[in-house]
Amino acid sequence: MWHGWRRELDWLALYLSAVLTAGWLLNQVWAALAVFVLGYLLRHLFSLHGLLKQLSSGSGDYPPSGSGVWDEIYYQFHQLRRRSKRRKKRLVRMVERFRNAFAVLPDAIVILGEDDEIQWYNAAAENLLGLKKSDIGLLIANLVRSPKFVEFLQTGDGGAHTVNIRSPNDPQLMLEIRLVPYDKDMRLVMAQDVSQLRFMERVRSDFVANVSHELRTPLTVLKGYLETLADADDPALQRYGKALTSMEEQAGRMQRLIDDLLSLTRLESTTQNHQRLKQVDVAFLLREIYDDVARMGTEHAAVALHLSSNAALWGDEQELRSAFSNLLVNAIKYTPATGQVDLVWRDEEGGAVRLDVRDTGEGIAEQHIPRLTERFYRVDSAVRGKVGVGLGLAIVKHVLLRHDAELKIASQVGQGSCFSCCFPAKRVVRD
Repeated sequence: MWHGWRRELDWLALYLSAVLTAGWLLNQVWAALAVFVLGYLLRHLFSLHGLLKQLSSGSGDYPPSGSGVWDEIYYQFHQLRRRSKRRKKRLVRMVERFRNAFAVLPDAIVILGEDDEIQWYNAAAENLLGLKKSDIGLLIANLVRSPKFVEFLQTGDGGAHTVNIRSPNDPQLMLEIRLVPYDKDMRLVMAQDVSQLRFMERVRSDFVANVSHELRTPLTVLKGYLETLADADDPALQRYGKALTSMEEQAGRMQRLIDDLLSLTRLESTTQNHQRLKQVDVAFLLREIYDDVARMGTEHAAVALHLSSNAALWGDEQELRSAFSNLLVNAIKYTPATGQVDLVWRDEEGGAVRLDVRDTGEGIAEQHIPRLTERFYRVDSAVRGKVGVGLGLAIVKHVLLRHDAELKIASQVGQGSCFSCCFPAKRVVRD
């Protein structure tokens, strides 16, 4: 850069000296100086015109050396243009690689503009959503006409939820659709074929339900005979009393397992549209659950009911009873007889409500908390003889999901646990 300025100053000094000398010899110094200034100004105007011409035409040429600082300006401009072209080529190659990667994905990808018009889609979108090249620029809601999808498109919440619809191109395919916002007012529609997954889930659910039903009757018969033998006064059976009692306990545990499996299968197979929804008086429901626990006797931990809210819920009373009972029974089961269990129904900010089930039991280690709602997942307990079947919290989780609620778990080893059912304001009914 300094080289260009030095040449510019050398050029200026040389020509200014020549002009002043000529003006002195002709006794016209001021006129010669004015001519020089005018020529110098015209030179810069000509160079500016050349720069503007390059900017408008995109030409990469620049004047040869010898034109002072303008030579350096044109050279730097030329280098900047070359770097810009190389960067643009790299970006184009990168975009092409991303497009090629999206194009071969088995899931449908559709890029939507500000008004949900289609800007680009991959090959899988043609098979799963039935899109064509002529659909570019059209609104996707006019092409995928499922009411569930249109509603989801209007209320999509950034990828947190999904919607399942039949494929417009093949009704036998079930699609799981997710909306992902990116950039400014643009969204990505991702559609995945989950037909096989839904089929396997249905097969598993049917298998569990059928096996549970088939086991229920013989198990009931077996349990009945065991109770009869255990209550018999025959001296010949007294030597087997301990074995019969153990068999009866295990048969009861198996029956509870089957009942829980049937409840979980019913929750999974019944859609939210088939729920028996009504206004549920939660305070009255909790009093009934509390009274049932009180009839169990005084050999368990003390239970206290705190009703700080009179809010009701719009939901399925039987499902809510099952979830709340499971949480309370679990708290009692893992709390010593000298401990305390609190059942708290209270309001939250924004019109939401929550049920807290607090206990002073042994607590749960932090690494187990994320997996507590998995089926058959159990934590080794110091309370002997109190181990459940591992389905109670799975049932609670499914019930809360069907009521748009969330299960929050806080626990500390040696100090107890708190299981919270958090219900959103849209489920709350207030008189």
